[in-house]
Amino acid sequence: MPAIKCILFDCDNTLVLSEPLAFASCADLLNEILEKHGRSERFTGPELMSTFVGQNFRGMMTSLQEKYDFTMTDTELDTYVSRELDHTVEKLEAAAEPCAGAIEELERLQATGKYKLAVVSSSALSRVQASLKKVGMERFFAPENVYSAASSLPTPTSKPNPAIYLHACKELGYAPGECVAIEDSKSGATAAKNAHIPLVGYVGPYEEEEERVKMRKVLSEACEAFAILEHWKDFEQVLKKLESA
Repeated sequence: MPAIKCILFDCDNTLVLSEPLAFASCADLLNEILEKHGRSERFTGPELMSTFVGQNFRGMMTSLQEKYDFTMTDTELDTYVSRELDHTVEKLEAAAEPCAGAIEELERLQATGKYKLAVVSSSALSRVQASLKKVGMERFFAPENVYSAASSLPTPTSKPNPAIYLHACKELGYAPGECVAIEDSKSGATAAKNAHIPLVGYVGPYEEEEERVKMRKVLSEACEAFAILEHWKDFEQVLKKLESA
């Protein structure tokens, strides 16, 4: 395979432990929406995260409208997307934490000078920037190398659509095969797979062994990850193995 020249990091629960905070915001607003549209269903943050991890709020609401047979106007959806973003950014600025070992590995990668480092996320750009800033990671990524499926494309979308990965590769000037993507969710991993970018699946944020077993299987089998990363301290060896394949 071609030499790896660029590393594309998902942000949420790959670099920054942001998903529990974000889905708490999502649940509050989703339950408000369901009540407004006469639905009796209600969700907690963890319940939403188990199903929609890796998707942004707009993508999640599109799926839920179809599942529960209600319709939001474009204006209504845009209003809730904006509210969710404001609430989530506030939570991230207060309490976001880095994934274990991620900062140390970014420091090592930056010191080698061998790779372009970029972030490719489903989340809105302001949310990604807030997460990176809170945990001190903004120093590793030039602002123009942070990409958002919700903000960086002419038409907002969400993973598993591969559009944001294809856009990032084009902007960065690398072929998909010259990159590697690190993803923790099925939707994100599917986006990378469909963009034909070599994939490393990351299971570090899954606390229960049952969850880890499930995600190892999903990422390796359904999404065809080259390797499964348990902790960022192991990424150097995973990358060497990938480059020698």
